[in-house]
Amino acid sequence: MSHADRFYLFITVFLVIAIIAGGVTLIIRHNKSQPVEIILSQTSLPQQSGEIYIGGAVASPGFYLFRGNDTVQTLLSITGPESDADLGHIRIYIPYEGEAQLPQKVDINRAEPWLLEALPGIGETRAQGIVDYRNEIGPFKRIEDLLQVEGIGEGTFDKIKDYISVSD
Repeated sequence: MSHADRFYLFITVFLVIAIIAGGVTLIIRHNKSQPVEIILSQTSLPQQSGEIYIGGAVASPGFYLFRGNDTVQTLLSITGPESDADLGHIRIYIPYEGEAQLPQKVDINRAEPWLLEALPGIGETRAQGIVDYRNEIGPFKRIEDLLQVEGIGEGTFDKIKDYISVSD
């Protein structure tokens, strides 16, 4: 082997070693990614409080005081879900700021006397009369049927007609 052949062999081996070393270095640097800093913020949701409307298949639909530690179960226990209520599908609606609230309506076919007493012009006696009427005659078909209850006339009905509803 001549001196020139040795020189070319040396250069070739050197280049092969340099390429292999460079490739290994690139692979190591590429696989060794920089550590990623993850910062978990300690922000928590603000305590919610206010009123919440619960309606649908409950005995006493309406607005209820809601505090941050209340659960759905707590709120449902207050309103008394009906036996055929689908508790697997609960809807929550959050109004936009400034959105007008519709007046709370009392279902005269389901409301307890204490809730009926909250209606304008309905006291303890008239509330019990409404409950007695629906127990004896049957559920109200329309809100105007309330005029059949003793002690409830046109004047009283006009005061409460926007605050009552009937269900089946």
